[in-house]
Amino acid sequence: MPIYNTPLLRIDSQETRRYAGLMKAKDFDESRIEDACQDARLLAAPRGIWQVYDYDCQKQEIKADPPCIIEGSKIGAHLAGCDKVILLAATVGDEIEETVTQRFANGEYSSSVLLDAAATTAVEQIANSIEKAIKTKAAAKGYGMRWRFSPGYGDWPIEQQPELIRLSHAADIGISLSSAMMLLPRKSITAIIGLYKEDKSKPDAAKAQHHKGCAACEKLDCPARKI
Repeated sequence: MPIYNTPLLRIDSQETRRYAGLMKAKDFDESRIEDACQDARLLAAPRGIWQVYDYDCQKQEIKADPPCIIEGSKIGAHLAGCDKVILLAATVGDEIEETVTQRFANGEYSSSVLLDAAATTAVEQIANSIEKAIKTKAAAKGYGMRWRFSPGYGDWPIEQQPELIRLSHAADIGISLSSAMMLLPRKSITAIIGLYKEDKSKPDAAKAQHHKGCAACEKLDCPARKI
């Protein structure tokens, strides 16, 4: 699959506010968030890539060479009924992270936190754009799509991150792993998306069993929670 380059025409300021933990801050200067979003847009080097594989949902096996067995009951349930999976990776590159670190070292703590939040928003937007592109292609072939799921969510162990790097070909866009299984550059994403043959007679039933994002998370006291 070719490398996916998508321009960041804007970065969502409300999402940046959420990632900065400022959803309850009533009097925070909105222009500072907008400035962070603009800085992030100029510093980001957005890239993404994905690969499609056949999938055995009974064995939780990605049919790659060599194959990969996905560990974890929650990810297994999430992909139940899927016969294909997509492994994707996205990043905004190194420069934005280096700037966050430099600002913090210079004592510009608020600016550093806001830029870091804007960078998180940016990489999520890139991944969302990839999902939209995939959804159109999948729908044309009669497939529905489950929302993306990353190592560390639920009971999917972070130790499987090397397999996500391998299967998505993330190295082709400069993503690697630290010894602690952290993605490098830090503002990067790897994830799996399940594809299932759509049953047009039961559209609502399929959606009801697969809550997305904050609705699927049990951490109700998270400061970045949307709902």
